Amino acid sequence: MRTSILAVGTELLFGQTVNTNASFLSENLNHMGFDVMYHFVVGDNPARLKEKLADAFADTDLVILTGGLGPTQDDLTKEMVAEYMGREMYLDTEVEEYLKGFFARRGGDMPENNMKQAYLPVGCTPFYNASGTAPGFALSVDGKTAICLPGPPREMKWLFDNGVKQYLAQFMEKKMFYRVIRTIGIGESDLEMLLMPLIDGQTDPTIATYAKEGECTLRVASQRDTDEEAEAAVNEMTERITELAGEYIYSYDDEDLNEVVVRILREKGLHITSAESCTGGLFASAITDVAGASNVLSSAYVTYSNESKTAEIGVLAETIENFGVVSPETAEAMARGALERSGADIAVSVTGYAGPEADPGHEAGEAYIGYATADKCGHYAIHTSRADRKWNRRYITLRMLRAVYLLIR
Repeated sequence: MRTSILAVGTELLFGQTVNTNASFLSENLNHMGFDVMYHFVVGDNPARLKEKLADAFADTDLVILTGGLGPTQDDLTKEMVAEYMGREMYLDTEVEEYLKGFFARRGGDMPENNMKQAYLPVGCTPFYNASGTAPGFALSVDGKTAICLPGPPREMKWLFDNGVKQYLAQFMEKKMFYRVIRTIGIGESDLEMLLMPLIDGQTDPTIATYAKEGECTLRVASQRDTDEEAEAAVNEMTERITELAGEYIYSYDDEDLNEVVVRILREKGLHITSAESCTGGLFASAITDVAGASNVLSSAYVTYSNESKTAEIGVLAETIENFGVVSPETAEAMARGALERSGADIAVSVTGYAGPEADPGHEAGEAYIGYATADKCGHYAIHTSRADRKWNRRYITLRMLRAVYLLIR
């Protein structure tokens, strides 16, 4: 079904608010088999809103609107949708009672202007909002359907997951199954070329590649008459993808790399420690972002200065003096020292120049990741050639996770 997304809110045009609703809706609608053709953004202006609604319906049959369902005078989305589709408004007593109870539970009376939110277009399908005060709704007239959702992302997502998905099922002609495969260690263009025998001339299943920061994602999708047929087609294509690119795949279930690393460490009963300089604890933070991290992370060292590298994890001053603080030798010494001090099974370390400056003879984005276990020690070199400090630190952290993944997979 051809679909448009229409976001309403002057704050979006001013750049005060990022339109994360559009990306959420597009991703979910695409997974359900809806063809999102257009994204529109319009301010809180009734005439322009109706104009964009007409533009959207000119080429699509489903328009999902976000924003403009609040209690204030400039919140006019549902009124304009009802007017455009030729429907009057009615008082929904269920919403009215919910609103009164909502404010009563907060110890006060409902402001008079909130009653505006209890009015909905005649003939609509309401989506009652347990996550806020503004209900959503779907309205179908002459083969055209508008779905209105609140602007706050938390409320919009709750209504989408607890009403809109079920409503949209009636428009799904075929069953959709998809799998999101995550890869690291290969760029998007190289990955596409590697999979070109499968991508070239594809029909169903389809393979789409998406570049992310430091990694690439594959989405394999199929639309068939039954769920079983769609899943079987995706499974078969997944096997063919694995034959060509298996060495780069770390997840077949759209997991983040830190989640995969923690899961494998737990499954194998391994403990890890880290010694970080330029990343300042981001690796340890990535591990502790995952539930169950306390079962695998024994300790974490942030040894930013030369003195702390010596005092806390035993890196010899001579190593730093002879080879430099940003060097393979220092990175490996940091990993060995953290392993010995912590008693963990695996240690990972990093030393580098996050940027934008670097010492003479070096460049921003140069870093060395060390790793150590009871029977091996080594390093990986990184040269991003970027001066972007935040980007470098995030990317280096991802590479630290990959170094651990390669050790334990």
